[in-house]
Amino acid sequence: MIGLPKTTEFNKRIPKQKFYENITISPAIKRVFVEQVKTIYWKNKIAVSTTNLAEGNKVTELEVFEIHLNNPELDEKLLYQIDKVVPYHILFLLEYQGEYQAWVGFKEKAASGNKVFKVNRYYHTEWMKEEELPLHLEGLSMDAAYENYVRQIAGDKLQIKTNGESLKESVTRDEQRQMLQKKIDILKAQIRKEKQLNKQMQINRELKILKKELEEYL
Repeated sequence: MIGLPKTTEFNKRIPKQKFYENITISPAIKRVFVEQVKTIYWKNKIAVSTTNLAEGNKVTELEVFEIHLNNPELDEKLLYQIDKVVPYHILFLLEYQGEYQAWVGFKEKAASGNKVFKVNRYYHTEWMKEEELPLHLEGLSMDAAYENYVRQIAGDKLQIKTNGESLKESVTRDEQRQMLQKKIDILKAQIRKEKQLNKQMQINRELKILKKELEEYL
């Protein structure tokens, strides 16, 4: 699977109820597992003990979970729930009718505890054949391997803008870009609906300011 060494293979099927049976979750999230997920496999364990990678400061293990879906649409709450109960970084491979999507969250330790993590957002590829997935185990450490997977999956969204830019800085810049783009889209819609010329001009001035700010994040 995705060209990983045989030493990383785990290939264990995990009952999907394992991710919600012993904790309190909403009926909606449970319904996502029941209706959208067919099977879940823990395919690989990328770690110092299974590869020649050096220890990481932020990433100790990277698990590869393959999730077979009942339909091609995915509710991200499902991935959040799995990430919530697994105290390691996870690379998700979603399968539907022979095609795959790779998903990964920008996951970092929360201030509340050593094994408590939070996921800021997810990045994913389009649906494609397994051999077409842009995934390669690269880097000398666990931290580097994880960062490279995130950047491979995110593509242009996380291009490094300045030398030495960290993954967190890239993600933060992307979040700012998306926030500004949403504001721009809202203002454009307001201009189309607005009948009064003076209000159109006021909105347009605000729009120019936001567009200028957006250029700094591209």
